[in-house]
Amino acid sequence: KFYLTTQAEMRKRFADWPEALANLAEILEKVENFGLARDVLLPAFEIPSEFVHPDDAVDGGKRGENAYLRHLTYVGAAKRWGDPVPAEIVERIDFELETIERTGYPGYFLIVQDFCQAARDMGVSVGPGRGSAAGSAVAYATGITNVDPITYDLLFERFLNPDRVSLPDIDIDFDDRGRDKVIQYVIDKYGANQVAQIITYGSMAAKSAIKDAGRALDLPFDEADRLTKSVPDNSSLPVLLDSDDAAIREKFRNEDYDKAVALREMAKGTDLKAATLQQAKVLEGSLRNTGIHACGVIITPSDIRELIPVATAKDSAMWTTQFDNAVVESAGLLKMDFLGLKTLTLIKDSLELVRKRHGIDIDIEHIPLDDT
Repeated sequence: KFYLTTQAEMRKRFADWPEALANLAEILEKVENFGLARDVLLPAFEIPSEFVHPDDAVDGGKRGENAYLRHLTYVGAAKRWGDPVPAEIVERIDFELETIERTGYPGYFLIVQDFCQAARDMGVSVGPGRGSAAGSAVAYATGITNVDPITYDLLFERFLNPDRVSLPDIDIDFDDRGRDKVIQYVIDKYGANQVAQIITYGSMAAKSAIKDAGRALDLPFDEADRLTKSVPDNSSLPVLLDSDDAAIREKFRNEDYDKAVALREMAKGTDLKAATLQQAKVLEGSLRNTGIHACGVIITPSDIRELIPVATAKDSAMWTTQFDNAVVESAGLLKMDFLGLKTLTLIKDSLELVRKRHGIDIDIEHIPLDDT
């Protein structure tokens, strides 16, 4: 069996080399805490030469990015609201652009609008927008969303608040067949060493903890299987085994109550089943396996290996972060959510069937919401 040794055991094993333990203590004292919190590391977005300012080398290209985003926004605004753009919409757009410039996120908008446009050029369906991003006139003008925030009186401040600066979160929907094409476009544009998926960590629930504990303690498989089946659904072993009868009666009913009581009494024994239950109680909640975040993709300004630890994903050539979703943003990494929706695929296929059977081309993005 493998286990962590105690200090007393280590002193006994290294009695002839006490300096080994002293060296270990010295190493531990030299370990420095690593602070993850830092500003967002945005990839450099390549802008046309006419928008490059001589001082961009000083300000990191932000001036050119702001100018290019303003250009794209007003070109799109003229298409969305007419040329000239109405004064009240110009006021709204200018406010949003000033906020984006002040918060330092013009590159973020440029990156998103770029792969949204690339998706449409490749024939991939793009969703109309979801969440607070639909409140941005800049996002609507640049084609990131397809919901008019002026018509529906949506608030930009819910998306990007000048008084509480945080990275805006734009979730983009693609048809589930085309999602991988968009991710490949991003990889081709920024480099395979600057794009990664996000890892997820799976923890042990009560039943999986019993199975693993039984396997380690050599409990026969059929007995371990019976133990797992006797655990009420959605229950926790620490709560189940340490609760009194009144607490169990309050939490469980009928057959689940009988299971809970029997399991608690079984854990009080001295046989291998009791030892398995007690060990499983300790193991529950421990990390057991890794997976891949369903939609999160990281894009970095340089080789991602210089910024965070990475691993290879199962059945994928893409790298994956070793920081999970709760940590990557604290580490300053830009997370994009590429969601694949079957709904968009069904709509796309339906439009193709209409075209083939009736010879009618329908643009789903321009159908009025009151069209009956």
